[in-house]
Amino acid sequence: MSLDFEIPRCGIMAVSVKGGILSMNCLCRIMRGEKSMNISTILNYLTDLSENNNREWYHAHKTEYKAANEEFETLIQALIFRIGEFDPDILHNDPHTLTFKLNRDTRFSHDKSPYNPSFRAHISSMGKLPVPVGYYLMIRPGSQSFFGGGLFADMFKDATAMVRDYIVAHGPEWDQIVNAPDFKDHFTVQGTALKNVPAGYDKEHPQAEALKYKSWYLEYPVTDVDLADAGQFLTHATEIFRLMKPFNDYLNKALAGFQMPTR
Repeated sequence: MSLDFEIPRCGIMAVSVKGGILSMNCLCRIMRGEKSMNISTILNYLTDLSENNNREWYHAHKTEYKAANEEFETLIQALIFRIGEFDPDILHNDPHTLTFKLNRDTRFSHDKSPYNPSFRAHISSMGKLPVPVGYYLMIRPGSQSFFGGGLFADMFKDATAMVRDYIVAHGPEWDQIVNAPDFKDHFTVQGTALKNVPAGYDKEHPQAEALKYKSWYLEYPVTDVDLADAGQFLTHATEIFRLMKPFNDYLNKALAGFQMPTR
């Protein structure tokens, strides 16, 4: 990765990067080092929210939310720097645009808790859209955090068909990726799956099991202890995401040309 900038003053919002503009809330905070990050601020807030999951508590603790959210966005910016070393296509992202709201849609759920006590972000070449696939982070207390990659969304029939057709045509490459020792040591392909190979596909195809899926994704668990040291956490996250990249690249080749449905 090559950055074109002088040592900035606090408050600079963007620097030139080969391939685009790297935006941030405060570049100098990142450059002062990951030592200044305090992930416990995030965990403490989310723990309190999970124990007080109601609108009254949420609105009464907006200051704590803003502090935790700022820490999370700083963490995401640091991840963008790190991931950008092996995937420069994501360097243009502003962390503010990559995160998801805490609000839950409770219309069709028995659980009427208004908030999801987790901070989440998806980092890809097109931001937080599910396609193209990228690098997903969820921080949730109780050791429920994880790193993710691949296609989580199973509601896009065109995307599912594109991946299936690509697996049919490029089966050996799929096998090479998912059977690589490092991959098998860290991941198991997950996703919504049918009981049988879908109509129109060969039941005897060498990758028949993969064709049953409607989505293909990876999850790597992260404990609260893993979050204790920001620097070590970022190093760990970077290595896991690096191992996910061939899987993501394969799916993104399959999904080339996919158009998100318009609302």
